[in-house]
Amino acid sequence: MQKIVQIKDLIHKFVDTDAEGNVTGEKNAVDSVSLDVEKGEFIAILGHNGSGKSTLAKHINAILMPTSGTLYVNGKDTADGRNIWDIRQSAGMVFQNPDNQIIETVVEEDVGFGPENLGVETEEIWKRVESALGKVGMLEFRKHSPSRLSGGQKQRVAIAGVLAMNPEVLILDEPTAALDPYGRDEILSILEDLHRKKNITILLVSHSMDEVARFAQRIIVMDKGEILMDGTPADIFRRHKELEEIGLAAPQAMYIMKELKEYGLPVDTEIFTPQEAVKEINRIRDGAEQR
Repeated sequence: MQKIVQIKDLIHKFVDTDAEGNVTGEKNAVDSVSLDVEKGEFIAILGHNGSGKSTLAKHINAILMPTSGTLYVNGKDTADGRNIWDIRQSAGMVFQNPDNQIIETVVEEDVGFGPENLGVETEEIWKRVESALGKVGMLEFRKHSPSRLSGGQKQRVAIAGVLAMNPEVLILDEPTAALDPYGRDEILSILEDLHRKKNITILLVSHSMDEVARFAQRIIVMDKGEILMDGTPADIFRRHKELEEIGLAAPQAMYIMKELKEYGLPVDTEIFTPQEAVKEINRIRDGAEQR
């Protein structure tokens, strides 16, 4: 498999200073992280606030530069300023608040802003705009003002703006944090579709186990700037006691199935989503009825 992101011994140090510019403290927000991402993976990066997950994500998009260590995207060193635009075309980033990312007054113009800055020809820009808006289900809103859209619709436009740059990696930093449950489901379904149909590599930064349990193939858990766990959802959720120690938890469905098991029902406890839980409960019910 092709390694599209390669991180080796990455450190990002934040330095605190007083009003006179004197150093008052230092903190490694990312501390000696090594990580490879293969093309086509859907990875969730989890951690509580201050764990370093967002700082790590910003390095992959070359928003932040390493204090030490290396990070390569598609073979290009993020610390080399000559590579920044190539890296940001390869690895597009969507932020938590779409209002910080949408800058134009018409949806289609905002989506076309990125490729225009890359020097893409006008005819190709409009092809990309139509394709990107189609992928996120926003074609009918192409002439609308973003200010008149809902939070979920704005986030879809923000995703379309990144997709129009034809990235190979899509990085999303808490993209559903400000959305209602319906809006969250919309965005997650779009990400699943992009991954399944377009083979886009997705890195989803989140603090919600229930959110990532649905789609992630691999989960990375960060704490105090370090990678604490790295594995499949089943690998990670089996360690729910360790997750609880750092302020996280396994998906609610898993806790429910464990309680049913303790109650005496022969259920599979490695169930991570409500959909899987319903299927498992129906399986037990149907088996009981047949007896």
